[in-house]
Amino acid sequence: MFNWIQDFADWLIYSFFAIAEDSQLGVALNFFVYDTVKILILLFLIVLLMGIVNAYFPVERLRDFLHRKKLFGLEYLFASIFGAITPFCSCSSVPLFIGFVQGGIPLGVTFSFLISSPLVNEVAIAMFVGMFGLKATFIYAASGILLGTLGGWLLGKFNLEPLLSDWVKKILQNKMQQGAYADEKLTFNQRLPGITRGAWDIVRGVLLYVIIGIAIGATMHGFVPENFFGQYLGGGQWWTVPLAVILAVPMYANAAGIVPVIQVFVAKGVPLGTAIAFMMATVGLSIPEATLLKKVMSLKLIALYFGLVTLFIILSGFLFNVLL
Repeated sequence: MFNWIQDFADWLIYSFFAIAEDSQLGVALNFFVYDTVKILILLFLIVLLMGIVNAYFPVERLRDFLHRKKLFGLEYLFASIFGAITPFCSCSSVPLFIGFVQGGIPLGVTFSFLISSPLVNEVAIAMFVGMFGLKATFIYAASGILLGTLGGWLLGKFNLEPLLSDWVKKILQNKMQQGAYADEKLTFNQRLPGITRGAWDIVRGVLLYVIIGIAIGATMHGFVPENFFGQYLGGGQWWTVPLAVILAVPMYANAAGIVPVIQVFVAKGVPLGTAIAFMMATVGLSIPEATLLKKVMSLKLIALYFGLVTLFIILSGFLFNVLL
């Protein structure tokens, strides 16, 4: 569905500006244009959709249901599975995360989605089957969903709502003062302008963070060579797993984009478990994602989120190397 954006990025960078396709600058700028357009479109459409849903099916009801009903942790599993079936990278997941928070969904449940969404998607699973077989694919997919479930459940126990940014708190406060759309006898055409303005206000509020985050990711994507990592991760020593995760955090890519790189790592002698841990850290934890999350979270909450997910991925890497 985003092929036209890639075609536009290719034309703009390689034809209009005549920058060489195989140059580091060309790769970085192409990545920046493609992801900026894609994420801004996703951001607006998702926030607009959440506004429409809130107009007819107030998310407060779902929030109250989750608070009243004892689902014995299944709400975290459901959110994690929902994240796994959505084809978003870490930065693309942030808009939907903002919509969940804005709608009052419990923060731990939204974290389950945010963790698993970039880690697992159907394209990466299909590529994994062809490159590494069914066993590795199952372990990869199941571990991503389990990581999201446990991570969201644990973060939900810490009562982290006070650590949301003032911007989010203001949105929630204004939403409570305005009341629910469901109580108003308005037609869809009457509601749509207000919903659209609200969606644009949110997009405008995070626009700078989106551009800065993608610019950082594009720089990493274009100027950091693949063999820089392979030469340090191929020994199989215990410390290569945490090193792989630490090296991966500054990177930025989606799961489908990083799978071919992982195949190169394994071909050069990097253990498969270490390579998968690197992939999970690349797609699930990134400086661009942290930059975007700064708009909705305090630095303390971002550090807690990144620290917990980093620990889980490191432990998963050790487990992968035992099982694979």
